Amino acid sequence: MRLVVFDLDGTITYRDTLLPYVTGYLARSGRSRLRMAQAVPTLAAFVLGAADHGAVKSAFIHSTLGGASREQLAAWTEQFVPWVIAKGSSPAALAAVRSHQAAGDLLVLMSASTDLYVPQIAKALGFNEVICTGLGFDAHGRLTGALVSANRRGPEKVRCFEELKQRHPGLQTVAYGNAGSDLAHLRLADVPRLVNASRRTLRQAASIGIAPFANWNLTSRSAPATAPGKT
Repeated sequence: MRLVVFDLDGTITYRDTLLPYVTGYLARSGRSRLRMAQAVPTLAAFVLGAADHGAVKSAFIHSTLGGASREQLAAWTEQFVPWVIAKGSSPAALAAVRSHQAAGDLLVLMSASTDLYVPQIAKALGFNEVICTGLGFDAHGRLTGALVSANRRGPEKVRCFEELKQRHPGLQTVAYGNAGSDLAHLRLADVPRLVNASRRTLRQAASIGIAPFANWNLTSRSAPATAPGKT
C-alpha cells in the first residue's frame, strides 16, 4: 500500500472547476453573471499585493453564490459532479485513479477548490480521504463565502501533505499535481508525478529536479467551456 495524493483542478480535470460550478449555478438559478464584477476590487487588491488567493476566492464566491441555501447548492452539486467527472475530467487521469485503487493504495484528493463539491467528487471517484477549502454558512443556512479553513494551496498543501505522512507512517508517498503551486509538496513525495504542466511549470520543476510524468490532456478530448445550466 502507498499513500497517493491527487490534486484536482488541471490534474484530474482539464481545468479549473470553481468557475464552471459558479457559472452553472448562476444560469440554473437565474442570477446574473454581472454579480462577478463585485469581486473586482479584491482582485485589484490581489494584483497590488494587498490580498491573497484566499481573499479573492472568498470575494468571488460571496459575490456570486452568497445567500444561496445549503439545499439549493446541494441540488446543483448533484448535477455538477457527474458532469465534471464525465465531461470535464481526463480519462487517463481517471484510469490512474482506478489503477491505484486496484493496487490497494490509500487515495487522498487534496484541492484548493471548495467543499461545495470536492468531497462529492472524492466520494464518486472512491477516494479514501479528502482535503479542500471550507466555506461558511450563516445561522440560516445561507452561504456567506467566508473561508472557514485555510485556502488549501501552496504552503498549505505542504502542511497538509506533511500531516498526512505523519498520520500514515511507513507508507511510500506518491503525489500528482500540475501547477507551479503544487511543486512545493510534490518535492516532498517519494514519487512526484507532474502532469499536464505548462512550459513555465516545467521550467520551475526542472530547476528543483522534478521531471514531467505525463500530459494526460494530449490524448484526451477537451471539456466543454461551461457546465450545464437551467434544467
